[in-house]
Amino acid sequence: MRISTGQMFQQNTNSILNKQSATNTIMAQIDSGKKVNTAGDDPVAAIGIDNLKQKNTLIDQFVKNIDYATSHIQQAESQLGQADTLVGSMKESVLRGINGSMTSAERQVIADDMRQSLEQLMSIANTKDESGNYIFAGNKTNNAPFAFDNNGDVVYSGDSGIRKSNVAAGVQVNTNVPGDAAFMNAPNAMGDYGVNYSSTQQGDFVVSSAKITDSTTYTPGSYSFSFADDGAGGLNISVTDSAVPPVTTVTAFDASVPVSVNGIEVKVDGEPQAGDSFSINEVAEVSIFDTFSKAIALFESGDDAQTPAGQSELAQLLNNIDSGVNQMSQQRSLTGNSLKVLQQYSDNHTDEKLINTSALSKLEDLDFASAITEFEKQQLALSAASSLFSKVSSTSLFDYI
Repeated sequence: MRISTGQMFQQNTNSILNKQSATNTIMAQIDSGKKVNTAGDDPVAAIGIDNLKQKNTLIDQFVKNIDYATSHIQQAESQLGQADTLVGSMKESVLRGINGSMTSAERQVIADDMRQSLEQLMSIANTKDESGNYIFAGNKTNNAPFAFDNNGDVVYSGDSGIRKSNVAAGVQVNTNVPGDAAFMNAPNAMGDYGVNYSSTQQGDFVVSSAKITDSTTYTPGSYSFSFADDGAGGLNISVTDSAVPPVTTVTAFDASVPVSVNGIEVKVDGEPQAGDSFSINEVAEVSIFDTFSKAIALFESGDDAQTPAGQSELAQLLNNIDSGVNQMSQQRSLTGNSLKVLQQYSDNHTDEKLINTSALSKLEDLDFASAITEFEKQQLALSAASSLFSKVSSTSLFDYI
């Protein structure tokens, strides 16, 4: 078989180019420290590497979301803790103000101190985060959620929006506590109604509960209750509804039995007297701000806090303070649970990324000892091929004539 000079040159050139390409590939691997730099190096491994890198990128985003959520939830938890401590101090002030030995001037001092604490509580409720957003405003984060209106009552202008953060595939965690849930919507300690005591009250009694017990016969509206002598040493209680015309129901009063009317049960504890009265209005939820505002107003009104009506109202306010404290504590507990969940997912992501990184290393990291050995082999082969080609290409027939 004859081999032409052109074929010989082409074969040797191709051999040298192949060995140069192999050498360059190994040099690129040594430079990068990776044995798979392009999909052409190892198509199967390249797919696995790409998938693992995508997973790690997603994990990095989840971790950033967790850091963001943790920061905001920790701030909310801290502020609720401060509010809880402050409210506890204000409750102690209310208990001091109930003391019958105090003068009006001393109760005014308590009221002044409580008003300052109320403003501090308002400041806590209007806390901003590092970006200047109000943390207890729901989704309306640009405006202060709490403010005093013209009547001195605290109004909430935020909403009940819950902001969420994706912390894992298909998993979201709340990153805020709406202000109404924390400070405004505490369950009424008495049930479904609030009580207004008459300033002419003489008896020592309180309404301990006023609840809707039968929705089928329940008639919404306000109700007035009055006590009268039954002529036999006992009392009758008259209940008048707000219908037009009003309907009055009269029954014998027994402190051990709730008064039932139109699907509502009202429990009266103590010893009312003939001529005493009170009214109830629908109040399903109470605000911790309004509860303290009413206590402050009562302490500021001379000796009203020492009257039977004042004492009864303070008993109701203390129950609502406890309800407000429980509400804040519940929201704080939710933030604590969220922080626990976030830490668990953070740990899971750390473990998952460690596993992915280990698998990624096995697929793409270069064995430098083997690579250098292979590099030297390729260089030697390239040098031999070049030397051989140099000798063959310089040989001719005239050398043998």
